[in-house]
Amino acid sequence: MQQRIRRWLAGPYITVSLIVIMVIIYGLMSVMGGSQNAQVLIEFGAKYDPLILAGQWWRLITPVFLHMGFEHLLLNMVTLYFIGIQIEGIFGHWRYLVIFVLSGIGGNLASFAFNPNAISAGASTAIFGLFGAFLMLGESFWENPYIRQMTRTFLLFIVLNLVFGFLTPGTDLVGHIGGLVVGFLAGYIVGVPKLGPVNRVKRVLGVIVTILIIIGLYYYGNTL
Repeated sequence: MQQRIRRWLAGPYITVSLIVIMVIIYGLMSVMGGSQNAQVLIEFGAKYDPLILAGQWWRLITPVFLHMGFEHLLLNMVTLYFIGIQIEGIFGHWRYLVIFVLSGIGGNLASFAFNPNAISAGASTAIFGLFGAFLMLGESFWENPYIRQMTRTFLLFIVLNLVFGFLTPGTDLVGHIGGLVVGFLAGYIVGVPKLGPVNRVKRVLGVIVTILIIIGLYYYGNTL
């Protein structure tokens, strides 16, 4: 039993746990009236600016656990699994979770500020943050052949996804960009002990810029 627990804890258990939670919530939403039903989305914690302005700040993170339709869920879960196990293995479990959460908040804040009329949900904001974290790895550890190759791959994937999002109506593109930027900065904030030290100045700047972005987006959203 102890060996099973050790193997579980050595694997990407944060990624697997996040996927399980999202699938369960999707099932509950389907039973309660449908995952694409606006009222159900709002009740389960989707990003909805009037309620955020009313003090329901948790709606800046809960949307990452909700999905609008099975295709939306499936695409995000497959993407989260493949990028998540990479980032979790490199950064470590809890640093990975911090990147995921901060990216989700950053992406939803960007949506709150620049897409105020939309009800938004989906793990895409946080997933783009994981892409951003990989770009940070590429910037900091370019001499590592594996990191260099994966960064090139994910950079192409990011560009294709942003173009696809721009051409697809209803895609919360600003949320994706917000998550990408905050995820990039979060990589510096948490550091990567498995690969080596991160420049201290960059880490401090990462903290400062992230705080400024979060405060700026929140107050800009409050002025609309």
